[in-house]
Amino acid sequence: MSTQSPAGRAPPSASFIHRDSTLARMARPLARFLRVEAAGGIVLVVATVVALAWANSPWSAGYQTLWETPVQLTVGSFRFDEDLRHVVNDALMAIFFFVVGLEIKRELVTGELRDRRQVVLPAFAALGGMAVPALIFAAFTAGGDGRDGWGIPMATDIAFALGVMALLGPRVPAALKIFLLTLAIADDLGAIALIAIFYADELQPRYLAVAVGLAVMVFALRRLRVTYPPVYVIGGIALWVVVFESGVHATIAGVVMGVLTPARPLQSGPEAETVVDILEHRELSVEEVRATAVAVKESVSVCDRLIELLHPWTSYLVVPIFALTNAGIALDEDPLADTSVFLGVLLGLVVGKALGITAFAWLATRLRVARLPDDVDWRQLGGAATLAGIGFTVSLFITGLAYDDGPLAGSAKVGILVASAIAAGLGSLLLLTARRPPGATTPNEHTST
Repeated sequence: MSTQSPAGRAPPSASFIHRDSTLARMARPLARFLRVEAAGGIVLVVATVVALAWANSPWSAGYQTLWETPVQLTVGSFRFDEDLRHVVNDALMAIFFFVVGLEIKRELVTGELRDRRQVVLPAFAALGGMAVPALIFAAFTAGGDGRDGWGIPMATDIAFALGVMALLGPRVPAALKIFLLTLAIADDLGAIALIAIFYADELQPRYLAVAVGLAVMVFALRRLRVTYPPVYVIGGIALWVVVFESGVHATIAGVVMGVLTPARPLQSGPEAETVVDILEHRELSVEEVRATAVAVKESVSVCDRLIELLHPWTSYLVVPIFALTNAGIALDEDPLADTSVFLGVLLGLVVGKALGITAFAWLATRLRVARLPDDVDWRQLGGAATLAGIGFTVSLFITGLAYDDGPLAGSAKVGILVASAIAAGLGSLLLLTARRPPGATTPNEHTST
């Protein structure tokens, strides 16, 4: 559909607003997201291999010494006295969880989670993909020292999973990638609740109250349309500090700030079209050009702008550094000291994820509350469910919360690594041998229309 300018002329086809169909414009952010996730997954694999090689090399002492380097910071009554590993896990990963919060907010407001009919199937599947792995782990570790790690096999590493899907190319339809992405977002919500509720230290009500007050203040500033970025940077840092002191894991502050970020643009689409048309067809003063630039910028939501800015940094830097910090397992120190934890994690991720996601998706279709996408069959869904057993980043993160850095943590980490490799291989095999239904499309095919 063409749109006329105020002067009755159609804007030039080179205008970024008019150059593609509505479907292409909707698919473009997804395609960018998938490309970054896929490439980030490759960087993550490299970081993991480097960590393992370093931790088992003649220079392994340097690996441990580096991440145990003390880091101290004192501001007033606040004192941070941890090692470099905790800086990565508590502070740097808050940026990762901030982006997770942004993605959740975008999907809830303008994305796949906005349509309840489309979200039912991945939501049901995510529920099974969390419950069944936890039950399998609990069955192996009941009564043992490792029982607190039941949340470890509940997580899905979306970067790894989508990275594997990207390597398979057009064998994977776009609808299946969207299903896995939506499932992973629901999975992230479960993991965030898990971290906040079950893996918190002794809670400090005073700091919790201050954290709630800060979150309400940020929400009020958003409602008042305060757009000065330093206000929110300072608010986010303050929220991180009080959440850190409250006993809840500090990364939850990142999620809260992400969810509070506006996901709707200040300028509507038609208003932005008018502004761009004026810019293309009129001589403007410097002040008018500046005002026009602001108007065009405000036609994209703050949430989308922040994801565009931060997502590559988290995919290519933050998460690989996290892997480099936490994946270095010394294989000469009996990493399978606790076989119940190892088997619980391994089978929870490989068997529990595939079984739970597929069974609960089947249940949703039998109850007639959801149906499979038109270009996805059960074999393909089973392949995606198996790929969801790649539980790398968040699984390692929960391992650090559940166990001290000892034999239990080592067994869990080996289980995560082995399970992720098996899940990637089995999931790829299922998708490669699946018949691609007629009419199936990929995000790249959408964006070329």
